[in-house]
Amino acid sequence: MSMEINVHSELGKVLDRARRNTLADLLARTRDRNPDKFALAYNEQRLNYAELDDVVNQTAHAFLADGMQKGDMVTVMSKNSLDFVVVNFALARIGAVMIPINYMLSIEDVAYILEHAEVSGLIASEEYAAVLDQSAGSLNIKQRYVMDVSTSVNELPEWTPLSIARAERPTDIVEAEIADDDLAHVLYTSGTESRPKGVMLSHKSIISEYVSSIVDGKMDAGDIAIHALPLYHSAQLHVFLGPSIYVGASGIILGAASPELILKTIEEEGATQLFCPPTVWIALLRHPDFDKRDLSTLKKCYYGAAIMPKEILKELDARLPNAGFWNFYGQTEVAPLATALQPEDQLRKLGSAGVATLNVQTKIVDDDDDSLPVGEVGEIVHRTPHAMKGYLHDPEKTAEAFKNGWFHSGDLGVMDEEGYLTIIDRKKDMINTGGVNVSSREVEEAIYQLDGVSEVAVVSIPDPYWVEAVTAIIVLKEGVTLTKKDVVDFCKGKLSTFKVPKYVDFSDELPKNPSGKVMKRSLRDRYEDLGEK
Repeated sequence: MSMEINVHSELGKVLDRARRNTLADLLARTRDRNPDKFALAYNEQRLNYAELDDVVNQTAHAFLADGMQKGDMVTVMSKNSLDFVVVNFALARIGAVMIPINYMLSIEDVAYILEHAEVSGLIASEEYAAVLDQSAGSLNIKQRYVMDVSTSVNELPEWTPLSIARAERPTDIVEAEIADDDLAHVLYTSGTESRPKGVMLSHKSIISEYVSSIVDGKMDAGDIAIHALPLYHSAQLHVFLGPSIYVGASGIILGAASPELILKTIEEEGATQLFCPPTVWIALLRHPDFDKRDLSTLKKCYYGAAIMPKEILKELDARLPNAGFWNFYGQTEVAPLATALQPEDQLRKLGSAGVATLNVQTKIVDDDDDSLPVGEVGEIVHRTPHAMKGYLHDPEKTAEAFKNGWFHSGDLGVMDEEGYLTIIDRKKDMINTGGVNVSSREVEEAIYQLDGVSEVAVVSIPDPYWVEAVTAIIVLKEGVTLTKKDVVDFCKGKLSTFKVPKYVDFSDELPKNPSGKVMKRSLRDRYEDLGEK
């Protein structure tokens, strides 16, 4: 006797709805468990979980009333706000696809994304509405909503204030036929290509990644988390904000990753959890308020998005003795968590990215995709339900990324005898100087040991003799003076001769994107003529 049920039958649909696990369901479950618990704060706004769920439902009803449908591609361009979170869940409730956009992109790049994704709806904060209008050009845009409206709304006649659109709408939950593996988000990432790629993440991808984040990050309902990094980026959105709501924790949304504001908020809110990329942790350490604020409540500290210098990690461990640190490694294509280094391993495995998280399998392969033994450098590849469904409208790059049934990260790494992963470098950040490969990270780690260095980035620049020359761009601590010779002489005592920087320059700051990553491409462009001088 067959036990199969036709998935298209009425019974099949009823079973699918009862068993469904999507972003549309996640918040509703948390509301049922903790309706009166403080959920999120942003500026003067504070909502409990019942209030948050109600405004999500009202927003979803407004979208439906305005003709938005399941599968519609909807762009969101805004700095962090409460409405960003509301829109995220409201779009999920109706089965639309959210495309959060980096607000620092050029109009040309934004226009490419809107056209490539075949966007039909635009949602923006006031400061970016005009950017989306200009970028949309002749596209058939059906809906335009503006968040955080002030008195200047008359300057945006085609845009509907989100607060007005949802006013008086019902608060009952919106039901839509959504499957676990339906598309939820498309996140655009530039990578090494000149054009951004659209990473397609399903509800299944995102929620399985949430589970890994919660388990391996020891997250729970008692956390009070600060969400300071841009929510358009998968790290803050999917590793921290989403899991925090999943477990019913409380969160404080900040409009920017200002060191002063972060330190003030930790003290005033009694925050227990904070994620920052290494550049922001360095900025916190160097801020004069670091030793003035009460940071004793901070117990769970996370870093990722870039490699943490070993000397900075040691300093953090010494200056935040009550806190545990986690290193989270991954990339947008795996939603984005892949491996984690636990607090007890931070100094024992200094510099490691840890081991594969709960729902991930990771290995190191050579150029033929054969597994490499312990201690040999190769490409890092993963198998995981976190993984994207592919690159939007790009089957060729999708096939290349998933060659032989593993997602290829483009990162180089090595496993030790205990299975701990160490990231050597991005393939594109390896420097081939005089025919020999040099890891930019190894040179950076050496320079960080030099007293007086606040930040450093090592890149390659064209050179008539070496082809690619190792070049160090350094930001000094306040009041410190170093010469190029000081740096070179120090490196000679730490590195093989061919790894010592051929060029050294000092800068007031390193260029960073809103998620805190050093923009090495900008540095390569800025210094590309240095070898000719």
